Amino acid sequence: MTLRLATVADAAALADLGRRAFIAKFGSLYSPENLARFLDESHSEQTVLAQLANPEMKIAVIEEEDGVLASFCKIARTSSLPSHTAAKAPMELKQLYTDPDLIGRGAGARLMDWAFAEARSWGADEMQLSVYAHNPDAQRFYRRYGLDKVADIEFWVGDHCDPEFMFAGPL
Repeated sequence: MTLRLATVADAAALADLGRRAFIAKFGSLYSPENLARFLDESHSEQTVLAQLANPEMKIAVIEEEDGVLASFCKIARTSSLPSHTAAKAPMELKQLYTDPDLIGRGAGARLMDWAFAEARSWGADEMQLSVYAHNPDAQRFYRRYGLDKVADIEFWVGDHCDPEFMFAGPL
């Protein structure tokens, strides 16, 4: 498996992987209308292209030997989450998704190591992220990296409000 920065040539594959991973983990929680709206807003090829063009964001991918994308991580230089810590320069881990059939092969760990290195190179003092309140596996994964819950927040999928935890940790 190879870790590399995403390019515009990856946009369709990133959108597809984001959709598949989100539906596999969370699709049953939402009405078809809310799910479709969210996927169109958050996991479309156009959205990915805009993110790739944004100099304040970086996207890394893990690519299988056959060229198939196994996982991706999106980070932002500045956190968009509510201020719940004393951090002066927090960055945000926006998404860390892995193909549902490839979870457990170390892609997430490699991408977290990349995200921490990038955040430090930016001069960020804290990593922040939002994680679903009822996703203990993801919470356990992030805690292994020194991140922990600092606040209860909300995440909207269409008109459905999910309970989320804001996690943060020093860099």
